[in-house]
Amino acid sequence: MLLAAILDLARGYLTVNIEPLPPVVAGDAVTLKCNFKTDGRMREIVWYRVTDGGTIKQKIFTFDAMFSTNYSHMENYRKREDLVYQSTVRLPEVRISDNGPYECHVGIYDRATREKVVLASGNIFLNVMAPPTSIEVVAADMPAPFSRYQAQNFTLVCIVSGGKPAPMVYFKRDGEPIEAVPLSEPPVASSGPLQDSRPFRSLLHRDLDDTKMQRSLSLLDAENRGGRPYTERPARSLTPDPSILFQPTTENVPETVVSREFPRWVHSNEPIYFLRHSHAPGSDGTVEVRALLTWTLNPQIDNEALFSCEVKHPALSMPMQAEVTLVAPKGPKIMMTPSRARVGDTVRILVHGFQNEVFPEPMFTWTRVGSRLLDGSTEFDGKELVLERVPAELNGSMYRCTAQNPLGSTDTHTRLIVFENPNIARGTEDSNGSASGPPGIRLTLVLALTVVLELT
Repeated sequence: MLLAAILDLARGYLTVNIEPLPPVVAGDAVTLKCNFKTDGRMREIVWYRVTDGGTIKQKIFTFDAMFSTNYSHMENYRKREDLVYQSTVRLPEVRISDNGPYECHVGIYDRATREKVVLASGNIFLNVMAPPTSIEVVAADMPAPFSRYQAQNFTLVCIVSGGKPAPMVYFKRDGEPIEAVPLSEPPVASSGPLQDSRPFRSLLHRDLDDTKMQRSLSLLDAENRGGRPYTERPARSLTPDPSILFQPTTENVPETVVSREFPRWVHSNEPIYFLRHSHAPGSDGTVEVRALLTWTLNPQIDNEALFSCEVKHPALSMPMQAEVTLVAPKGPKIMMTPSRARVGDTVRILVHGFQNEVFPEPMFTWTRVGSRLLDGSTEFDGKELVLERVPAELNGSMYRCTAQNPLGSTDTHTRLIVFENPNIARGTEDSNGSASGPPGIRLTLVLALTVVLELT
């Protein structure tokens, strides 16, 4: 033992440790500090960044006492006869890619011989956090129709990207946190309304009154009698007015009705919410989190309800938030080009907005009142209806646009006015708007051309 102590004294001593660091935020300046104590002469200091699970060590700083007398990288505390030192490495703007282990290796000369070097090392794991960079709330499986006769499940998806570690995501309704039942798997689409045994709390006071209830019941009574609500279709009279030639291309029917028929399956109690989270790691070390909030939609209560998705993350000083308001479409704004359609023109009828902000995205269906569309179909799905080479027969025809989302639907109508085209003689266009003439005229032209050729 005495011999071992003598040999140890001959070699000198060396201890190395790196000061621990709390998690840091990407973009901050970080200083790694390596403290070491020794009574020997300095040989070298080497800093490594360790990657690939420890299999690769990347040298990021080296001090070699044999070829340099610059000690500016070290701070001498001048304690214990100059035996305490500190080597620092500064990362001015740390990135997510800097996350991982680092090692500080120190070597001193053996006291017995300068040909031997005593080595010691310390290590630290640099944990780099990153706040989320984006957040948005979307509706799943949209666009979707308004269901009058069957309850349907509705899902909001909150997508949070760019965070490390994964943030905590939760929902609020009208500013109040939502108590949701956690789900590990998505609900089955065909399973019907979601059920839970927790007690209900009535939300009837939020959006219902006697007028709405009476209106809803009156619509149901109309259906039970076999009839249709009077708002479903406009008047069928298409007789053009003599002053129609002085009107614009389309005549907007003033009546725009929101179809809000609430059948008896609709409940007036608070819905049961179900919440599911999914995580998708990115190649840069961040995580995309998706929070899915699902419940059985009640248009009576959920229309105009404000839902917000909030995110908490250790790199954020305050929660990150995105919000949406569930709103049924109301008052589609119709635009038609050209503004003065003539026989043979291609007419485009487009929905370019609503009287309100609509969420989720609605779906659009076009029909021609009392007849088929120009291409022979009964309806067309899309935001824009295109009528190619309109014939004169379409003058005064009325078109219905139905815009709907799961909160409700609305119908608006417009009448097409087709003016004469001076470049096309009256009666020389077919049902597709292309120029042609009666068979007798076409035959006369052919015979006349034949006679001219023979005379020539």
